[in-house]
Amino acid sequence: MGSGGRERSRSPPPGIKLIRALRGRDATRRTYRYSVLFITFIAYASYHASRKPNSIVKSVLDPDSTSDNLPCGISDHSQSWLLNMIFVKHPTNSSREAYSSSEGWAPFNGKDGTALLGEIDVAFLSVYALGMYFAGHVGDRVDLRVFLTVGMVGSGSFVALFGMGYFWNIHNFYYYLFMQMVAGMFQATGWPSVVAVVGNWFGKRKRGLIMGIWNAHTSVGNICGSLIAVGVLQYGWGWSFILPGALIASVGIIVFLFLVVTPEDIGLLSTYDPRRKKKQVVTEDVEVGPTEKTANGIEADSQDGEGPKTEDQMNEADSTASDAVGFIEAWMIPGVAPFALCLFFAKLVAYTFLYWLPFYINNTGEILVSY
Repeated sequence: MGSGGRERSRSPPPGIKLIRALRGRDATRRTYRYSVLFITFIAYASYHASRKPNSIVKSVLDPDSTSDNLPCGISDHSQSWLLNMIFVKHPTNSSREAYSSSEGWAPFNGKDGTALLGEIDVAFLSVYALGMYFAGHVGDRVDLRVFLTVGMVGSGSFVALFGMGYFWNIHNFYYYLFMQMVAGMFQATGWPSVVAVVGNWFGKRKRGLIMGIWNAHTSVGNICGSLIAVGVLQYGWGWSFILPGALIASVGIIVFLFLVVTPEDIGLLSTYDPRRKKKQVVTEDVEVGPTEKTANGIEADSQDGEGPKTEDQMNEADSTASDAVGFIEAWMIPGVAPFALCLFFAKLVAYTFLYWLPFYINNTGEILVSY
């Protein structure tokens, strides 16, 4: 997802406009880079956090007959007083007593319950994988800030709707299947978008270091998602989906307000523009107003020393921007095929653990202890 012609005439995000108006001056390019790293980090961490409840709740929906619904180590007294004030600990509706009586939740507590849970995971991941292809194509042609926002709010909505099945007393398998499939479609917007945004702001020289640190969002998201899901599980498994869903939707609003997709959106030269190396007028750490003029009346690029940009130069940059890459062309790029195969096997192991390890441990723990 390169920086194509779609980025020619976008204005700064609403939050950036507000900050500029309040401060009376613009921030440095380095500040924008840090903000992009931070926002995309928490954005994709929230994507992973909203995927984690599936693995945590499996042992509640389809419990072992000899085990408690709560994960090992979770007791009634281990939760904070604040959670006890917010959530109803013991549902009074008799139709929900399955949660507290180790009977699971229909239709997942039957003989084929584990298979049904597996079908939901397969459906989610299939739609997610297929959606990644289309998300990449769409993302190359639209504003990534809006694209990410729609994906995050949509994903959060359907993750929360999955959890609402608990409160609405829904026992129809196809309801949960549909919610997960639509959530998978929205989840596919995340990875192509955040990688493209980070690539727009960082050149090749430090990309390895930046990506290595930035990629921690996956682990941070999984940990946070697990803690949230487990922390409210005893109040009803529906909360384990609703809170992560609300989290990713909230972060989506932050993305819409503050994420700057490309330097061009705020009047800077592209990271890959060769003119950035030719002319140094303003140093990177100097702050100037967003509309400060040079002696010739030309708007100066105030964040990284690219120098003034004339209208002809801007049009030249637009004409040299890379177009969207097709599916076949993408596979022809050196390194894409080997990387795709490596990621295939890495994700195969990662998602096996992500979705099934807590369920496996919960259902085999007592057998191991007996030995």
